[in-house]
Amino acid sequence: MTEKRRKDHGRRDFCTECRKETEYLLQKRDIVKAVRDKEYTFGITVAVCAECGGEMSIPGLIDKNVQEIDGQYRAAERLVSIGDIEKLMELYKIGKAPLSLALGFGEVTVPRYLEGQIPSKEYSDIIKAALASPAYMKSRLAVNRGKITGTAYKKAMAAADSLESLFSVSEKMLRVIACVFEKLEEVTPLMLQKLLYFIQGVHSALYGNPIFDEDCRAWIHGPVYPEVYDLFRDFKYNPIDDARFVLFEGTEDVLTEDEKKVIDLVVNTFGMYGGKALERITHKEEPWKNARKGYSDSIPSSEVLTKERIRTYYEAVNAEYGIGTESGLRNYIRDMLEGV
Repeated sequence: MTEKRRKDHGRRDFCTECRKETEYLLQKRDIVKAVRDKEYTFGITVAVCAECGGEMSIPGLIDKNVQEIDGQYRAAERLVSIGDIEKLMELYKIGKAPLSLALGFGEVTVPRYLEGQIPSKEYSDIIKAALASPAYMKSRLAVNRGKITGTAYKKAMAAADSLESLFSVSEKMLRVIACVFEKLEEVTPLMLQKLLYFIQGVHSALYGNPIFDEDCRAWIHGPVYPEVYDLFRDFKYNPIDDARFVLFEGTEDVLTEDEKKVIDLVVNTFGMYGGKALERITHKEEPWKNARKGYSDSIPSSEVLTKERIRTYYEAVNAEYGIGTESGLRNYIRDMLEGV
């Protein structure tokens, strides 16, 4: 019995053809349906009787079909989903009625969309633009400022300013950070900084070029990317919980397969340690030690750990340990932490 058959085995309901309760399987079937005078082919879920092969009416299946058709129709016409609108409300810390007014719609427009009404292409494009661009959202807020309360305006504008700060960092860096967040349950700012540094080093050693363009600085607590520090400084020593990164969900991934492989290598090895342990490793490595020459332990500096210096160091590490594998990286980590 296949995994699918095992999963469906045991589902039972009344079959009107067999006139008794029978087992059934859930399968996909294409239907052609006209929406706004245009025909579409939708894939829906159907329940099929295991005995007669006829379709059965199962509780909840009609609602599921409605959701399937709605989602596929919106995708076909490139219209925003209910999830997109909820994401916009979360990003800008704004309610449904104030959002509707801020975008220049009627007060009940967004509430109706959240209840399932399908937006027009014009209004959908406005919502998409606000979701993709904090600058565009700020322009809509400014134009419609008089329509919403001062409190709602200030909160939304503050959120837009915070979102704009994300774009002080390169898109590649943002994608790497988002990927780290996705793979690890808890990441503190200190831990994130060190993981980014290790990702840069391992990628440079394995592929001969950096994964992102930002330069690293030799701060007291190890390598730091100042632009990233500014993004998450409010979290201090706490795990990062940043709703702003929902902005990148469902958008095109700019990471290559090699880059994703390196992120996996680092997250699955260095990512098992806390920020302080990772800091101790960097304090034993030549790039940070050389950049800190002439500075006592408590003296800040902004000396650059050049990409070339990082690459050269990790090429030597790779030659000794073979850091293209998790076992090689684990051996390196073990040796660096011993005796610290």
